[in-house]
Amino acid sequence: MKTLVTVGRGGTGKSSFSALMAKAFIEAKQAPILLVDADPDQNLAEMLGVDLKEAGKSTIADLIVSTFIEGGGTTVGVAPAQRIEARIWEKGLYESASFDFMAVGNKWIEGCYCMPNTALKNALESLTKNYKYVIVDSPAGLENLNRRITSKVDDVFDILDHSKKSQDHVKRAYRIAKEVDMKFQNFYIIGGYRFPPELGQEAETNLGFKYLGKIEADDELDQAVLDGESLLDLPNDNKAYLSVKKILETLDYL
Repeated sequence: MKTLVTVGRGGTGKSSFSALMAKAFIEAKQAPILLVDADPDQNLAEMLGVDLKEAGKSTIADLIVSTFIEGGGTTVGVAPAQRIEARIWEKGLYESASFDFMAVGNKWIEGCYCMPNTALKNALESLTKNYKYVIVDSPAGLENLNRRITSKVDDVFDILDHSKKSQDHVKRAYRIAKEVDMKFQNFYIIGGYRFPPELGQEAETNLGFKYLGKIEADDELDQAVLDGESLLDLPNDNKAYLSVKKILETLDYL
């Protein structure tokens, strides 16, 4: 099992990148795949054609509330991780023919949730063992990912735009990952739609991370996002999709 995490500032295309990675793995019959939307904006579900409410599913945040807050803690003889894992299987996991999906959701309420966080993390470590690839669309920082989801990642992909803030974000994300003792094999940078390709080598030199290429800008993808359509339905000759597929081929994932 490999865990791939996409991070970046809002609007760089990280959720699209996650969805297009999933499409590439699905087309290559690299299953089973789990996609986890850890971004509070929750854009990934729509890009995958998933409607949790319509499917009768809940976000992990909602399950945390109902399991540990409204439910008053754990039941006798049932460990916290086992309890939340059972709820995730029942209410939090969206299953399709080609992939599974879950959304972490927004922060539930104020306060310290060390026990729920630990329980969720342990439950997900058990659950994700069933998958070949786990793709996580994460918010800008990695501290919440480390606290709530996993401390072990294979590849981190930080999506760049053409701003200085974007490159500053890369440095911050890497620093935080080290500070919270997150274990990862590789930290890569990828150009988003608006990133000028000629700046790729410069970014690699300045930041010290391997630049894998960029997501090609594409009107067809833009329209699909605007219309709320699944990116999994884009044609296989779509420019943006082919650029993401090329990146995965460079890493020998396809």
